[in-house]
Amino acid sequence: MRIGIDTTALPSKPVGAGNYIINLTRWLVSLESDCDFVIFIQKSRVSLLDLPENKHAHLQVVPDMDPLRRLIWEQTLLPRLVRKVGLDVLHSLHYTIPLIKPCGSVVTFHDMTFFLFPQLHTRSKRFFFPLMIRASARRADAMVTVSESTRRDSIRILGVPPEKIVAIPLGVGENFREISDEKQLEEIRRKYGLPEKFILYVGLVEPRKNLPLLLEAYCDLQKQGIPHALVIVGRYGWDSEEVLKQVQELKLDQWVHFTGYVDHSELPAIYNLASLMVYPSLYEGFGLPVLEAMACGTPLVTTEVSSMPELVGEAGLLFPVGDKEALVEAMRSVLTDKVFGDHLSSLGLQQAARFTWRQTATDTLRVYNSIFL
Repeated sequence: MRIGIDTTALPSKPVGAGNYIINLTRWLVSLESDCDFVIFIQKSRVSLLDLPENKHAHLQVVPDMDPLRRLIWEQTLLPRLVRKVGLDVLHSLHYTIPLIKPCGSVVTFHDMTFFLFPQLHTRSKRFFFPLMIRASARRADAMVTVSESTRRDSIRILGVPPEKIVAIPLGVGENFREISDEKQLEEIRRKYGLPEKFILYVGLVEPRKNLPLLLEAYCDLQKQGIPHALVIVGRYGWDSEEVLKQVQELKLDQWVHFTGYVDHSELPAIYNLASLMVYPSLYEGFGLPVLEAMACGTPLVTTEVSSMPELVGEAGLLFPVGDKEALVEAMRSVLTDKVFGDHLSSLGLQQAARFTWRQTATDTLRVYNSIFL
């Protein structure tokens, strides 16, 4: 079987969906199977993919493109390339497939926010993606979602037959673990100017992540005498200016630290240094930072919405989305009770061990086989 993997949506600074693209591709080509893989990749992203030598993996390098040009390329030139290299199945890893279908097709849906929270996206995305996601769902032979929650949303919103769509959870890299090397931890602390005690958020700085609620709750927590700073790790997304403005309005400038984008090789140390991870998102298709935090043994507080309950289980404190008082109390209970925090840490390590990229790739390979056979 000859499988095409379209990784061209991979951004230069990968986060959630980008890390899915990288890890799924790496693990697919490393599994023992009778498949040949053709990987479509933009020229400047080849080093990000960093594939091991494998005679069954072939790179099809295409020119660098901005997002609009990439989407046009997907619908016009990609079908020609698929025919040229003779694929049996093409897996499109980021919401949309070529509507001119030259072979069997699989598409991954990461979430349904374009339908559920359109106001949290730019105007162009609000117009384009709902149309193309619906069209891709009609044309694809199989669909993959990254959680059971997103699978249910997709069936309800898109009206697709349940048997055509499968939930395959993401995994966590082996480098996300407890770190005992104090020298390594202190190097990262100095590099990013991290305070001695801090609450951590990891993810895009944008409206969907509900950072305004976290900042308001943190302000209330400070008034209760909690000495911890707040560290926000992640690149700035759409409408992030409002978050920065709120920090100034709440007079939190000296307490809130923005690191910007942090490479995945350095993230585990930051998780290990944190006293608590808070992830207040309004909706998550999966929520990879939550899994990474648990794998590092960082106590966790997050919302009881979308995929969070199935991902976290009993290993973290869940609060109702938008409930500031509940968030404040959850943070306070972890930060003032070390025994309770250690208990959450232990449960998180056990929960995270259930999610591996090998399993993600193995389950995805079964989807290809179901189409080909």
